[in-house]
Amino acid sequence: MTSALAVLRSERVKFTTLRSQWITPLVAVALTVGITVLVNIAYGTVDHTPGEDPAGGIYYGLLFGHVAVACIGVLLLGQEFNTRMIGVSLTAVPRRGRLYGAKLAVGAGLGLLVGLVSTAGSFLAVATTVGLDLSTPGLGRSFLAGVLYHPLLVMLCLGLTAMMRNFSAALGVLTPMLFLGTTFLAAIPGVSEVGRFLPDRAGLYAMQTQMDPAVHYGHWTALLIMALWTAAAAYGGLRSIRRYAA
Repeated sequence: MTSALAVLRSERVKFTTLRSQWITPLVAVALTVGITVLVNIAYGTVDHTPGEDPAGGIYYGLLFGHVAVACIGVLLLGQEFNTRMIGVSLTAVPRRGRLYGAKLAVGAGLGLLVGLVSTAGSFLAVATTVGLDLSTPGLGRSFLAGVLYHPLLVMLCLGLTAMMRNFSAALGVLTPMLFLGTTFLAAIPGVSEVGRFLPDRAGLYAMQTQMDPAVHYGHWTALLIMALWTAAAAYGGLRSIRRYAA
């Protein structure tokens, strides 16, 4: 029986040997921090806080970078479905929950690292271009939410990919629907209230430093909402992997 540590090590090796998997986190960091730098250099002297919330300027690049973050979760499992190597993996590790748990662990660890680098880089970018008042109320909580948003998003997308069992569908449908779709829903009168409870909307709201009167929950609750979505997706993915006929 393959031990949990051995399975985790094998998943780490898979990640480091597949170019698409280790390049994607670099793209996520580059987009998040790079766009934040460019926006603050271009508009910082005119408007220090793009948007109504002071955190708008800090996380502006994340609006683009989190698409690459979502792709991390898709790639960690989707490529194996695409190449049919998932059958080999399940044969090598008969305990499917152990294999799936190792993938979630790698995704969470990778997402946490990307979140820490991206968030710290964005804060540093704003501090060095237009200045940043670290005493701003809620800024510490915003930083923590920014870091945690990444592993939650990676695990959410990994779980949804496991449920869809198709790389092309997950990458071509899940990613745009998760972001563009929820943005459109949040803009439709009468539906916007529902849209605010979707994972990416709640996660982004958790990073804000100010309360929005139109949102009927707090910032910590927003992070909890995203965590619950992630837990549901992870559980759904586990059920799907257990039922998959290799």
